[in-house]
Amino acid sequence: MKSMLICATLLTSIVGLALGQATEPRKPLSPPADTSLTLGKTLSIKYSAPSMRGRKIFGGLVPYGKVWRAGANAATALHTEADLDLNGLAIPKGDYTLFILPEENQWTLIVNKQTGQWGLSYDQTKDLGRIKLDLSQTATPLETFKIKLSSSGANSGKLEFAWEKTIASATFSVK
Repeated sequence: MKSMLICATLLTSIVGLALGQATEPRKPLSPPADTSLTLGKTLSIKYSAPSMRGRKIFGGLVPYGKVWRAGANAATALHTEADLDLNGLAIPKGDYTLFILPEENQWTLIVNKQTGQWGLSYDQTKDLGRIKLDLSQTATPLETFKIKLSSSGANSGKLEFAWEKTIASATFSVK
């Protein structure tokens, strides 16, 4: 009986390996990252930070005209302890998922009410709203994707998404 159990376990492991399934959970290729800012109340964003590794990013790995998860792996998560005004979009305190719709000359930030999903799961019916992002170029390419929250006053700040040679940003205020 014991030898049958050992054989069954060994066979399961061999079949799993043959099918390309790891017997232990895989480590994500893109490391987790986060950014936060406190302006009376805390805002925080959790995401995964992919790297270029010689690839063309925008218009390549991240195609124009398709919703992107703003990072890698799990969906990018926004948590805010305060109501926000993000470039005119009212965001009540709570938890959200951020997506980006990149176009060659214009990007749109999507704030979605669905949370906890894998990054490729996007349900447009759950959108809280969308805003246009301001675009600028960097002098040198940025190897690793980065999201940044920075203060620009007592109750205001800036949200930036930067990768390759692009920086997309929006201003916000805490209500």
